[in-house]
Amino acid sequence: MWIDFVGACRFLQGSETDQTTVDKIREAIREQKEVTVQLINYTKSGKKFWNLFHLQPMWDQKGELQYFIGVQLDGSDHVEPLRNRLSENTEIQSAKLVKATAGNVDEAVRELPDANLRPEDLWAMHSLSVSPKPHKRNNSSWRAIEKIIETGEKISLKHFKPVKPLGCGDTGSVHLVELQGSGELFAMKAMDKSVMLNRNKVHRAIIEREIYSLLDHPFLPTLYTSFQTPTHVCLITDFCPGGELFAALDKQPLKIFREDSARFYAAEVVIGLEYLHCLGIIYRDLKPENILLQADGHVVLTDFDLSFLTSSKPHVIKHSTSLKRRRSQEFMPPSFVSDPSTPSNSFVGTEEYIAPEVITGAGHTSAIDWWALGILLYEMLYGRTPFRGKNRKKTFYNILHKDLTFPSSIPVSLEAKQLIHGLLQRDPSSRIGSNTGANDIKEHPFFEDIYWPLIRCMVI
Repeated sequence: MWIDFVGACRFLQGSETDQTTVDKIREAIREQKEVTVQLINYTKSGKKFWNLFHLQPMWDQKGELQYFIGVQLDGSDHVEPLRNRLSENTEIQSAKLVKATAGNVDEAVRELPDANLRPEDLWAMHSLSVSPKPHKRNNSSWRAIEKIIETGEKISLKHFKPVKPLGCGDTGSVHLVELQGSGELFAMKAMDKSVMLNRNKVHRAIIEREIYSLLDHPFLPTLYTSFQTPTHVCLITDFCPGGELFAALDKQPLKIFREDSARFYAAEVVIGLEYLHCLGIIYRDLKPENILLQADGHVVLTDFDLSFLTSSKPHVIKHSTSLKRRRSQEFMPPSFVSDPSTPSNSFVGTEEYIAPEVITGAGHTSAIDWWALGILLYEMLYGRTPFRGKNRKKTFYNILHKDLTFPSSIPVSLEAKQLIHGLLQRDPSSRIGSNTGANDIKEHPFFEDIYWPLIRCMVI
């Protein structure tokens, strides 16, 4: 037996180890590509075993190689005597497992703090300056912020006066604050550095800050500034006096909205999700508690600490025109579609809103946001979520296996039920919104009365 290093992978080899297979691994490293092979390796005691080995390169968002992940699976118990190899079915299923494991390892590694960074550098993102974007650059909040910046001062905690707490989470709290001397109100999200370090949430906080810096949309929060103290990092965003959609729903008779109201809120959520997906952001935590209401009743999607940020793939779909449509001179404009390009394997989300593919670990795309939209619409119309069980395990079982039912005691239109049914397809590829994004959903009969270009002018 001998030890051989292939890249940074160590193999204990012997007389029955196929060198051609080892060369395939070397070639994959040289060419920076993934490979899955079977080969015989040996334990230190000299016992041979069949090793199903998967090597996967991991790239950053710029397309540069960061590292390789190698996953090994001992397949000795599944070797067919006549072939002296893993059975074909076992090899296929095991290959899927090791590939998925490599992806999970990659996501876990990316969320660890960079060991090469100094402690103070972990939070550097939160000290970066913020510039106004077109949609709100002339509002009174920005003018008040810029008035301080023009004096040469760097905005910090001392510039804000606490008014009252608004809520709390697992890493910090949200407060209503007033910018000193201006009368302008903001929401301040303050996250505890020590808690984030202990709970491995540093990466989440960095991603959330990066996402906030990208946003410029009426149904998404505006980041005005961010800063850090010795103990906390703080984000200053819009204050939404209408509170959470959850609270508004809870105050309704039977805890349900009229269908017109549910349609209005769902439509604005669709627009917000469409914008996020165009930026390469999978929201991953849609629920009534994360939908805030502005003073005019319009929504703001908030809280991005569970969101996944990647690149997006914009493209235009030209619709075919039938002979009948050509004769009637009816014209269907092309559809713009842009969805996040990289799937994720993280197990994140709120229990009753989690999509089946998250539970099974099959990897997920932006389609999980459309599943969550289906749950949200169901809850707004029926006062509860469709798959809630007596405990977490039962809820997950229901999400995977329970039939979707609609209580007959609450009158809901056929169009609403059809949309919910289309959004709650367990197979992501069959789920409405999975093929042409939000366009599929916006064209559904449930939204027939929504004039999408002027949705910001709607009132309920």
